[in-house]
Amino acid sequence: MTDHSYSLAELCICAAAEAWRNNGEVLASGITLIPRLGASLAKLTFSPDLMMTDSEAYLVAEPVPVGKRGGYAPVIEGWMPYARTFDLLWGGRRHAMIGPTQVDRFGQSNLSVIGDYTKPAAALLGVRGLPGNSIHHANSYFFPIHSTRSLVKGEVDMVGGIGYNPARWPSGIQPRGLDLRLIVTDLAVLDFEGKNHAIRVRSLHPGITLEQVQAATGFELEVPASVPLTPAPTAEQLAYIVKLDPQRLRDGVFKGNPPGDRRA
Repeated sequence: MTDHSYSLAELCICAAAEAWRNNGEVLASGITLIPRLGASLAKLTFSPDLMMTDSEAYLVAEPVPVGKRGGYAPVIEGWMPYARTFDLLWGGRRHAMIGPTQVDRFGQSNLSVIGDYTKPAAALLGVRGLPGNSIHHANSYFFPIHSTRSLVKGEVDMVGGIGYNPARWPSGIQPRGLDLRLIVTDLAVLDFEGKNHAIRVRSLHPGITLEQVQAATGFELEVPASVPLTPAPTAEQLAYIVKLDPQRLRDGVFKGNPPGDRRA
């Protein structure tokens, strides 16, 4: 596409989908709207072997649209109770994209507390599944607001999910399943392909500068010699997104539903 007819939400959905490219037969878990739509789009376009659930108890042959289902009936192809999900998780056959509250330069994640753990400014969700997920299977992150409050200086306020910080590894040995992939934000796409897994700028969303991204990040980002623009959605991708989100819930993810190309 060469026009500006796609939204920031649609751009981020397509960017999130790339996290599951060439993943093979793994359980794709997109937590919150943009990651879920990204995983669904990946399955429908370039990663058909991905496994997906109906968010209840079954594996489905095709992604289930978000929102009220109306007359839609999921296409069931297998039983997927909670216990079986953990079997896949522990075996490394899962790739989740989540939205933590904080991530630091090591990729360590937090969704538990803000501030001092003994007397926090805010108590949030607890560690949930972060400890086990982070050491057993691939993980990616989504942040709707890229800021120094989310991509923080120093360490996250509480390390719930393990990252590339040897000081946090038991006996200094990297967990076998530690595998961090992408960070998708409203400004850019980042990855962990820098030196010693340093967080690197993978692409900039159209209209966003490298200076803006660095200013909104609490740690120094690694920058390659050339930084491309995040690819615009194709007509095929946009058509699939309409089917996956017929009620346009995506329009409410970012304040004001801004365009994906902000050069205009």
